[in-house]
Amino acid sequence: MKKTTLLFLLIITFLVPKNTQAQDNGAAIAAGAGALLAIGAGIAAVEQMKERAELTATEWILSNNPELVNFSLQTLDFNGKKLKDMSETSVISFKIQEFVPQDKPELDGKKQILLGFTSYGWINEFGIDFDKVRWFLIDSKEWIKMMTSYTKVASGENNESFVKEQLANGKIVNKGIKVKNKTTIPFYELSGDMYVTTDYSEEMKFIYNEKSLGIYLKETKNLIQIKRGNIIEIHDFFFDE
Repeated sequence: MKKTTLLFLLIITFLVPKNTQAQDNGAAIAAGAGALLAIGAGIAAVEQMKERAELTATEWILSNNPELVNFSLQTLDFNGKKLKDMSETSVISFKIQEFVPQDKPELDGKKQILLGFTSYGWINEFGIDFDKVRWFLIDSKEWIKMMTSYTKVASGENNESFVKEQLANGKIVNKGIKVKNKTTIPFYELSGDMYVTTDYSEEMKFIYNEKSLGIYLKETKNLIQIKRGNIIEIHDFFFDE
């Protein structure tokens, strides 16, 4: 942070014209420094939220999944995000992978994703209200099942075994499923106000439109939007690493 502040002040110094009065120099530098501090405060707030989210997610795992004994937990969502971005987030996701304890252990065990579905007001002036987060732990089999249902509603492809094969061997991209850079299952092209729905389980209903996967939680009656980029990242975690 000190290096960043020094660099910022040097930039301000070079940008201010040499014939500008001393008080103007001081005002410009003060304004720049104030903006920098505000940015720094925003970054610190997001980092603090990330740490709290990871702690709460870990506590949830320990309370609800005693079979998970040795595991790593990392968030997928907070890096590079601004405070405003996080307040608009409808799902926070965490990579979980088991390992064998030893010196310098490798993450080579079972992979799972913990999804925390948020509802309105989950971030306020006091921080994160985790009472407004619903947790779901998903392994690769459940993920394939979810993405199969999603792909079928997004594309009209009803051959379930074919969809599963393409998902296992390919990538989910913005316009469909690709295997070896070839689109094998294209998704519908829809306008932003068009939706196609399917009933997935007793807890969820899936809604497809052109930009995201929508999950309607029946218990809370909330419609959660998972951006396509998040879907791609989760799928890659399960099948690429």
